[in-house]
Amino acid sequence: MSIATREVTLTLPGAQDLRAVIDLPEGPVEAVALFAHCLACAGESVAPLRVGRALADEGFVVLRVDVPGLADPRPDASAVRSRADALLAGAALLRAEYRAPELLIGHGDGAAALLVAAGALPERRALVTIGAPLDHVEQLASVPLSSLGTPVLVLHSPTDEVVGIDHARRLFEAVKHPKSFVSLDGADHRLLARRDAVFVARLIASWAARYVVAAPEEPPPSHEAHRVVVAETHEGQFTQSLLLGQHRFRADEPVALGGQGNGPSPYELLLGALGACTSMTLRMYANMKKLALSGVRVELRHQKIYAQDCADCETREGKIDVIERVIELEGELSPEQRQRLLEIANKCPVHKTLLSEVKISSRLAD
Repeated sequence: MSIATREVTLTLPGAQDLRAVIDLPEGPVEAVALFAHCLACAGESVAPLRVGRALADEGFVVLRVDVPGLADPRPDASAVRSRADALLAGAALLRAEYRAPELLIGHGDGAAALLVAAGALPERRALVTIGAPLDHVEQLASVPLSSLGTPVLVLHSPTDEVVGIDHARRLFEAVKHPKSFVSLDGADHRLLARRDAVFVARLIASWAARYVVAAPEEPPPSHEAHRVVVAETHEGQFTQSLLLGQHRFRADEPVALGGQGNGPSPYELLLGALGACTSMTLRMYANMKKLALSGVRVELRHQKIYAQDCADCETREGKIDVIERVIELEGELSPEQRQRLLEIANKCPVHKTLLSEVKISSRLAD
């Protein structure tokens, strides 16, 4: 999904302005999230960016609020209170421009401020904490943690060097069900390792959807069925977010080619499209003819070879693309039926598109 990002400033009376960033999905808004973190404390961590973009991929508007100044794991109570007020200002901005935040996420010191502010955000429907310190929270919170009445996901690393795991235990015991705890084994407080940040981002997106994203009442209009949108995620040099109809996932180059391996490569996607089309076409034909086809498996490989090495190719210079497709058919099929299915495989629409004249029209967006 294509994601737009814009910076905003939260102005607080008698206090320093706070920087905030809004991640916006390209498609319909499914839900609104308020994400409190401490970017200054996290140093080079890009966990807030990854979490925000993972949620935007799922249709969330995400306001990422940086709450610096609480680097001490036992922050001053007044500092926690002032940062909580800043989050309420962020929620007011969301409420004015979109709608009130339904998902609340706090990382580190941002989580402490968020837990204090949560009781004053009645529209909340789910809450996530990552490495949350509880000092001052319980006495400052506008409502007791036991009375939040909100599904809570507690994420904490047993090796957190800033906030001990006992904080997670206390928090988990204080809140009521539904609640979940996930141990971020081996992760540091800042989630500096890419794999830790990506894991947390995907976990939150999946968990939150259960509580704050309503199931569609009806399928999208038919003209949207073949809509494909691709956009950079800025997670790495090549990582892309793909919206294919109703489905969203990542594409990337392998590490050996300068990518991060966050998803299939463009050629792997191409082979996947051909393989899926082949299998679907065979299934449709077998069902129509009532053949005893119990399973289909298609394995594909792509390579470029010199044209002069291809005996049956019209092109004689330069390189050509060669796709090897091996089709495995399961079931009690006669040799004649198997041969006919091989012929049908060559009639799949994607196969025919790849072999036909294709015109690609490109233009710049308005």
